[in-house]
Formats: sequence, structure tokens, C-alpha cells
Amino acid sequence: MALATLAGGCFWCLVKPFTSYDGIEGIVSGYSGGTVENPTYEQVCSNTTGHVEAVQITYNPAIISYEAILDIYFKTFDPTDKDGQFFDRGDSYRPVIFYHDAEQQKTAIQKIKTLDAQGVFNKPIVTPVEPYKNFYPAEAHHQDYYLKNPAHYQRYQQGSGRKAFIDSHWGDAQ
Repeated sequence: MALATLAGGCFWCLVKPFTSYDGIEGIVSGYSGGTVENPTYEQVCSNTTGHVEAVQITYNPAIISYEAILDIYFKTFDPTDKDGQFFDRGDSYRPVIFYHDAEQQKTAIQKIKTLDAQGVFNKPIVTPVEPYKNFYPAEAHHQDYYLKNPAHYQRYQQGSGRKAFIDSHWGDAQ
């Protein structure tokens, strides 16, 4: 098993896209990259911990590659916005790829170069690729939020502008 740790705004929105792929063994919503141990949601949202909302994905690299995980990831948020995602603004909502080893770093940098060269987005990708430092699971009510609160999750996807952005850039290729 291997780990992928990815941030792209609200962690609720980064779980569901990965759930239907073979080789994905688990997805945990949490906080990554900051200096405070075991932070709470309120602490992270204060933008004073250095943490971002993120997901940590456990996957089987014999079944799904890290590159395939990045393909899914880049279809879940706006990688050209470094200051948050949609109506979630601030440091805790910024996108980040946290690499666990040199191969993940290389793959992530290459994926960004490829997407930029393809002109998928109307601006360059500014999502940073940073070394993994830590990950703390979020509170239980944040885990699998799309299953626990499907109506609210759908309204959030629509109302935030996330769904429209994804549809306009990826359409049927999601």
C-alpha cells in the first residue's frame, strides 16, 4: 500500500471522486502541512495553524498508479487558484500536493507541466508540490460527508461553483 496526500479546498469534495476506483483502499479527510499537532476544524479554519484541509488516500500501486490518482485529483478543483477554492477562501483551503517520496514529486511536477502544455485551464496551474510533513484525521462528522449528508453535499457542490467549474473544464471526461 501507498499514500497520497492531496489538498484542493474543502476536504468533503475530495473524497467522493476517488471512491469508485479499483485500488483505492481508503480515504480520510483531515489536516496536513501545518505546525499544530492534532488541530481541530476550528483551529485550521482560523488560518493560524499552517494546515490545509486535505485527504489522505491509501491505495494499491499495483492496481492504480499515483499518476492516475493525480488525473482524478486535477478534475476535482481549480488548480489555478492558490488562495482557496471557490467560495472557500484562505490559507486552509489552498490546494497542495504533498509528496511522500521523490517519485511522487517527479510525477506531480510532470503532471502539472503536461496539463499546462495541454491548455486545459485558461491560466497556469499554481498548485504547489510540497514535501509531506504530517496528516491529522478530521473529526468523525467530516468523514464520508457526502454519504452522511448527501443533500447538503450536493447543494455545497452546486452553490460553491465547484461543480460548474469542473463541468466546464472536463465535461464528460470526469
